[in-house]
Amino acid sequence: MSFLDDDRPKKPVSHEVGSDLSSLSVEEIDRRIALLEEEIVRLRTDRAQKQAGRAAADSFFKR
Repeated sequence: MSFLDDDRPKKPVSHEVGSDLSSLSVEEIDRRIALLEEEIVRLRTDRAQKQAGRAAADSFFKR
């Protein structure tokens, strides 16, 4: 490993479901877990907003 390795752009952390994990370090797995947890929060937030919008529409049209 040379000093030039630090100058190369780092790949953004991403994860493909079902991908091979055998070559990943513990730290890389931890980063992927954090990434997936953030995505779960984002999905749950969006789902809650859509459910609230649907509930409001259902309430409005049932009157």
